[in-house]
Amino acid sequence: MKTILVPTDFSKAARTAADVACGIAAKTGAKLILLHVTEGFSGGSFNVEGEVASTKDWGDRFITMKIIEKAREQLMKLTNELSGKRVDVTSLLRMGTAYHGMHTIITERSVDLIVMGTQGASGIDEFMLGSNTAKIVRRAHCPVLSISRKPSQQEFKTVVYATSLREDEEMFARFVRKTQKIYDSTIHMVHINTPGMFLDDTIVKEKMKAFAKKRRLEKCNLHVFNDFSPEEGILHFADSVNADMIAMATHGRKGLAHVLDGSIAERVVNHSHRPVLTFVVGRSVKKK
Repeated sequence: MKTILVPTDFSKAARTAADVACGIAAKTGAKLILLHVTEGFSGGSFNVEGEVASTKDWGDRFITMKIIEKAREQLMKLTNELSGKRVDVTSLLRMGTAYHGMHTIITERSVDLIVMGTQGASGIDEFMLGSNTAKIVRRAHCPVLSISRKPSQQEFKTVVYATSLREDEEMFARFVRKTQKIYDSTIHMVHINTPGMFLDDTIVKEKMKAFAKKRRLEKCNLHVFNDFSPEEGILHFADSVNADMIAMATHGRKGLAHVLDGSIAERVVNHSHRPVLTFVVGRSVKKK
């Protein structure tokens, strides 16, 4: 892992995500990119440094420049604070929409992991997080670690891996394995049985055993957990083992209950008080 992107709107949730990302960077030697995307009030164009190129309304231009100035000050303050923790931090300020700003940086900087908060600020400052987290979870070309509150500890020693056991999870399983090696984690692989899709425990565990062996997942415990829905089952099971992280690949489509679609992942992210690592299968993750 070489590059971690941390989008920020300077809210409490975003700062918590930045602190978690800082811990990961310190553990892995990765570089952090702090990104703030701010929206202007005019129809003028903007360059990558956040300077107004042109606008017809000088009142709007003045307000926009004040927003840029404030954002630069906040971004510099956060950058200096994180740099004091002995990690390599780069800060970027962009103009435009939050999602497209993040998407551009992900591509330009070959981002390996995104760490972001799941709650944005309120009112005029709600530029970065909130609904944008759902878009990134649904569409990002790399794993996303969503943070809702400060973890009790950042070592990620206990990881719940909710899997559909599909072959196209290979890339994500590799990322989970890297996480396990970094933190010497115990993995609890879980299949959620629901009333609408109930499979025999013995059959499922045999498939899970083969899946884990093929992907060289060590210290891996196998579980079948019964609940009313996949997302409730994942959350309740994570509570039962006091997980430090939930990991789940998503397939971006609906279907059988054992296929984890994007909407399930978003609901888990929205309701979990634990860090949730997600990845949409079919995306490209670089081999490191």
